[in-house]
Amino acid sequence: MDIPSSSGLVKVLVIDDDDDVRHSIASYLSGSGYIMCEAADGESGLAMMASEKPELVLCDLRMPELDGINILKVIADAYPHVPIIVISGAGVMSDALEALRLGASDYLIKPIIDLEVLEHAIERSLERYSLRRENLQYRNQLEQANRELKANLAVLEQDQQAGLQIQMKMLPVSPMQKSAYIFKHQIVPSVYLSGDFVEYVTVGNDHVVFFMADVSGHGASSAFVTVLMKNLTARMRSEYNRYNDGGILHPADFLAQANAELLGTAIGKHATLFYGVLDVQKNQLTYSVAGALPLPILISDGQARYLEGEGAPIGLFEQTSYQEVVVDLPNKFRFMMFSDGILEVIDQPSLVDKEKYLLDQSVSLKADEESIFNQLNVDTVKQYPDDIALLVIDRK
Repeated sequence: MDIPSSSGLVKVLVIDDDDDVRHSIASYLSGSGYIMCEAADGESGLAMMASEKPELVLCDLRMPELDGINILKVIADAYPHVPIIVISGAGVMSDALEALRLGASDYLIKPIIDLEVLEHAIERSLERYSLRRENLQYRNQLEQANRELKANLAVLEQDQQAGLQIQMKMLPVSPMQKSAYIFKHQIVPSVYLSGDFVEYVTVGNDHVVFFMADVSGHGASSAFVTVLMKNLTARMRSEYNRYNDGGILHPADFLAQANAELLGTAIGKHATLFYGVLDVQKNQLTYSVAGALPLPILISDGQARYLEGEGAPIGLFEQTSYQEVVVDLPNKFRFMMFSDGILEVIDQPSLVDKEKYLLDQSVSLKADEESIFNQLNVDTVKQYPDDIALLVIDRK
């Protein structure tokens, strides 16, 4: 990098073996406010480059011993940010073109009758090289910012991978059996951290409570809400075990409490939920819906239907109440529920068509979760637009 002169003025080095031309140029430019250095040959010129550190060089092409082309090569390599204007006679245009190819910023033809032309050439070269330096600085700054961004993204990716591993460990065991009921699940995250979550736990001897949550957005903040829901389940289960508090067995109460706690975080997230309580003694399901779509599918005797229910997602409105629905279950059935990410990958023209396709396919879907996804062509999607969660309950 060139170093400005201590006075703040531009220092110019003239290398020319013609004393009259050299002195004339130096005298004129000195009168225009430039700090001038003079060298009568190439060797002296290179020595002054090192000692004087000029900000621009004027160099004659035709000189004995070390000519202008060779000087240009050395200066362009050692001082790439110093502009060089070459001066050539009318008969050596090929040398002038070669000099431009090697990096000279401009060339002038001897004799220079009007030295204002030389001064304008100097101003243009200094301006171009100033812009070039600024562009180089900007590029270096952008490259540095890009390196820092890549490093930060790598750290974030590692953090999210660790977060995903922790989140997956928070999921219940799959499969889990309670009496004649088998619970299974699978989650396919669209990014490292999933906003979809599945939970099922036994409560006392006769009940299994379960839910599927689909949190708005993706990433860490959405994953945080899934932790909040799991924590709420654990607390309400503990209250049931310690104080016989039956709130966990009432889906509407659970959703009301989840709604209040999510609003209390003030993180601007909402979630759709389906919360169910399975009474294994009565073979009865009690559930509430908080905006879940698609609704669960109940399959029995080769027939499939969507369960009914409606309710606002949690985290949107303070004064929200939820309805409970009670269903007497068949002796043999399959309960199957997807998060809305499944609708994103079903190749049908409308939401109604997607839900109908899912309902029609559900009867023939195989027992294991991976086969279910395969039959629905989930495995062929290169990048999932949304998280996809699956919860299956079988009673055979």
